[in-house]
Amino acid sequence: MDARAEDAQLMARYAAGDMAAARVLSARLSPRAYAHAYRVLGDSAEAEDVAQEALLRLWKQAAKWDAGRAQASTWVYRVVANLCTDRLRKRRESGLDEIDVPADPSAGVEARMQDAARYDALQAALLRLPERQRQAVILRHIEGLANPEIAEILDVGVEAVESLTARGKRALTADLAAQRDALGYDDDTV
Repeated sequence: MDARAEDAQLMARYAAGDMAAARVLSARLSPRAYAHAYRVLGDSAEAEDVAQEALLRLWKQAAKWDAGRAQASTWVYRVVANLCTDRLRKRRESGLDEIDVPADPSAGVEARMQDAARYDALQAALLRLPERQRQAVILRHIEGLANPEIAEILDVGVEAVESLTARGKRALTADLAAQRDALGYDDDTV
């Protein structure tokens, strides 16, 4: 059985009162919802809130879920995307984007430090992308979703997704190019 059919079956079981089905579906969808929210927002507490809110909304839909109309994971990504957009809008209105986030003081072995530096550089570069490009790049290249799924999540056409991801990748490449040596990239793998 494919993931879509399993998710639909779990939704139906939850709607019928099977709490174990809800736990299984939560375990499948929560990490992806959190990861997407974190990559868009850059804040773990906010990402947790968004992921929880998205799953709560999913559970409220369980009784009237139409498996033929939407895939649970796609629906959750769309809700996460919308919740992130709302939070980013509120940040801009309140001026919270201008507050510096303290750096992580923990240090590890050299490889771990380099991985952390690469992750931080990518996260910072992602946060500098326009919101729609950021979401498209994250969904395509980090979450591994197909363009038609991303189009559904972002409520745009497939061509728009292709354009958003292409522009986002070009911007990320340009943004990170100056940091290649510092991040330990001495070949063309970036």
